[in-house]
Amino acid sequence: MKYELTCINCPMGCRITADYDGKEVTNIEGYTCKRGLDYAQTEITDPTRMVTALVGVEGSHVPLSVKTREAIRKPLVFEVLAKIRETTIVPPVRIGDVIIPDVCGSGVDVIATENIG
Repeated sequence: MKYELTCINCPMGCRITADYDGKEVTNIEGYTCKRGLDYAQTEITDPTRMVTALVGVEGSHVPLSVKTREAIRKPLVFEVLAKIRETTIVPPVRIGDVIIPDVCGSGVDVIATENIG
């Protein structure tokens, strides 16, 4: 199977083509750096995404910005967003504080991206 991708790891946006035989990526062309090579390999075999969202803050109408500490497997994105949506925090919170540990069994924490309270 042939894949055509645009790398999103840097502003260059390399157009990458790759062949996948159902088990492994057999050929990758069009990347200009190792990040592009790694992106294509991962995007085809096990795509991941960073998740950013807002959680409610008890006693405030202003939500708290959060994100996953690292990229999670793409099939988990909507489940993680649902878990974040049902979460409310109690201030104070500092940047980097864990808001949801091991979200949805992913092994990745959801952390605060701003200070509040």
